[in-house]
Amino acid sequence: MSLGFRHSCRLFYSDDPVKIVRARGQYLFDENGSRYLDCISNVHHVGHCHPSITQAAASQMELLNTNTRFLHDNIVLYADRLAATLPEKLCVFYFVNSGSEANDLALRLAHGYTQHEDVIVLDHAYHGHLTSLIDISPYKFRKLAGQKEWVHVAPLPDVYRGMFRENHPDPAQAYADTVKEVIEEVHRKGRKISAFFAESLPSVGGQIILPQGYSTKVAEYVRSAGGVYVADEVQTGFGRVGSHFWAFQMHGEDFCPDIVTMGKPMGNGHPVACVATTAEIAAAFTANGVEYFNTFGGNPVSCAIGLAVLDVMEKEDLRGNAMRVGAHLKGLLRKLQTQHQIIGDVRYGGAGLFVGIELVTDREQRTPATEAASRLVRRLKEEDRICVSTDGPWESVVKFKPPMCFSMEDAELVVQCIDRILTDKVRTLRSMRFLLP
Repeated sequence: MSLGFRHSCRLFYSDDPVKIVRARGQYLFDENGSRYLDCISNVHHVGHCHPSITQAAASQMELLNTNTRFLHDNIVLYADRLAATLPEKLCVFYFVNSGSEANDLALRLAHGYTQHEDVIVLDHAYHGHLTSLIDISPYKFRKLAGQKEWVHVAPLPDVYRGMFRENHPDPAQAYADTVKEVIEEVHRKGRKISAFFAESLPSVGGQIILPQGYSTKVAEYVRSAGGVYVADEVQTGFGRVGSHFWAFQMHGEDFCPDIVTMGKPMGNGHPVACVATTAEIAAAFTANGVEYFNTFGGNPVSCAIGLAVLDVMEKEDLRGNAMRVGAHLKGLLRKLQTQHQIIGDVRYGGAGLFVGIELVTDREQRTPATEAASRLVRRLKEEDRICVSTDGPWESVVKFKPPMCFSMEDAELVVQCIDRILTDKVRTLRSMRFLLP
């Protein structure tokens, strides 16, 4: 591998990368036939290379694949199926090819509807790799050109290490009020809010579970300021949380975003994404007379695959599986937390197969154990052929977002291996102290 490629493309396990040649379900297989348990591929939602998905793709590709300027049933059928999972007012669908493309279009929709420019985002957020999205992703722009004048950053509602923690009487209101303060500051500058943009469960921020009621209150403040609420469901949609089809629905039936973006799991690895919004916002978007068209978005093959993903989810009760296995994994990790001081927090919040554990060197100070998290990831891969990764501002959160077919036995195996590695670490430290003069 050339030096230039290694610098431009960040690989998993870059010191000793794995060459994967095939996959099935929740398993990956390398060039030597070794099997790895995949705990990170949330894109391959219903399992790698699911036969129903590959058959749907091949059958439609053999018959027809063209753009959406021709009539075709698949795009209408798929939009109807998606609409059935969403609040009634989210009734207009724009099909695109990636989560980044969906979020970029959401920005355009918000600007067109409000005629305002400024956007509020959460600290440590990541919304995609396009220039427009780097601008609203603190995770990226702080490493590059910096924060634009029209972008405003609100505190991440992290009740573990944020400004308002689990002992606060009402962290949802307290964090929502920080957004209100940002809005007031924007108004003092003579500017106006176009949108509040947030993942329903911040992922890059460290598998954060938003405090109950936060989104509802924020939406109230943002709409009062003339803006819209954009829920980024690219990572968390399509039943990953188990109890609901969309993570924003965890905040109650009364909460409905103005725009919802979706992507990664939609096509089980095939590039398809979507933006759902209201008739009013869509009408404002087209009122300027500039046509919106997407060459590949919503093509018959992509929609056939999307429909097949929904069919498999229902047939195999993958939402139910996410609830059962996620709860079991959470319970096992909470038990592990009582045995290992290095586990400072278990991130779950009833969120199905969206789980994280934060490692710390000191529970009182909550000091991120970045190196320990990295070693844990490496040893799981080298010794147990289990693939996990880290996230969070300090890369100290070990995250679990596996394919939705992840089983009880898989969860038990992962926790057993984590227990063994963390126990080895404690024994090693004790041995080193014993040997010191």
